[in-house]
This record gives sequence, structure tokens and C-alpha cells, in this order.
Amino acid sequence: MGKTDVTSAAEDDGGSPTMRTTETLLRVLPMALCLAALVIMLKDSQTNEFGTLSYSDLGAFRYLVHASGVCAGYSLLSAVFAAVPRPSTLSRAWAFFLLDQLLTYIILAAGAISTEVVYLAYKGDASVTWSESCGSYGGFCRKATASIALTFIVTLCYAGLSLLSSYRLFSKYDAPVAYSTTKGIEAATFNA
Repeated sequence: MGKTDVTSAAEDDGGSPTMRTTETLLRVLPMALCLAALVIMLKDSQTNEFGTLSYSDLGAFRYLVHASGVCAGYSLLSAVFAAVPRPSTLSRAWAFFLLDQLLTYIILAAGAISTEVVYLAYKGDASVTWSESCGSYGGFCRKATASIALTFIVTLCYAGLSLLSSYRLFSKYDAPVAYSTTKGIEAATFNA
């Protein structure tokens, strides 16, 4: 195998070994952050004279735990898949693109919903009779805030991965375009 064969094989694999390593590390980082956010939220419970408050008492925090678990699992699988040299195919590029987009929005939604709950816990809302609770459950609120902060860092990681996967997809493969000659206008058509 000559030098040009090695170069073309590296390009078929989706990039150089350095690029593959970088992408793998970018996919492992959100996994570690998701696991940290998940563990912090799972351990988030506080008992005082007013009672016990746990993450499982609030649906938004349960969703955050589930979303973090799903994202951590996807990050692990996608990192393994990205690390193994394989020929780049259109279906693989679309799969990474769509899944990266999906997970970005799932984790963003989890962070946004949880942020609203923590905001209400700190400030309260008299119009819906939601009283401020972080004065009584300060430790609970601090842990929840830390978990949410990690979740937004994960969101930034997934946004970066979405950009990377979209660049790989749309720079390597052409859009399906057909030319209509009836009026001299080019138009994209999608045949079923």
C-alpha cells in the first residue's frame, strides 16, 4: 500500500487519524458531563424541619435525569462508532447529523425546563401560589443549579457536534437537485 493509498483510505474513513481522535474526544466530553450532571441530580435530596425534597418530586428534574442518561449513552456509542475507522457513507453521515440534532434539542429542553423550576424555587410566583423554597432548601437548590449548569455545557458540546456533523454531511454530499427545462429555471425536486 503506497502513500497515496494510505491518504485516500484516511479520507474515506472520514478524516485523518488526528481528526478521528479529535471527534472521538468531542463525543466523550458530553458523556462525562452528562454523567456528572446525572449523579449530582440523583444525589440531590434535602431533609429539614419542613420535610424532604428530592429531585424525584419534580417532573422537570426527572426529565433532566432521563435526558442526561440517554445523552450519555448516545455519546458513548457515537464515540465508539467515530473512533473505529470505516468508510464514510451517506447513511452514516445522515445518522450522525440527525442524532446529533435530536440529542441537542433533548438536552436543551431538559436544561430549559429545569432552569424554570429552579428559578421558581429561588424567586417563587405569587400569581400561581408557588412560594420560594430555596431559603429552606438551599443545598437542594445549589445542587440542582450545578446540574443544570453542566447540562448547558453539554448543550454547547452537542451544538458543536451538530455543526461538525452537518459540515461533514453537507460538504461531502451534494443536495438532490433536478433541473427543470420547461421554463429555464433550476428547481430542487424530491422524487418519491
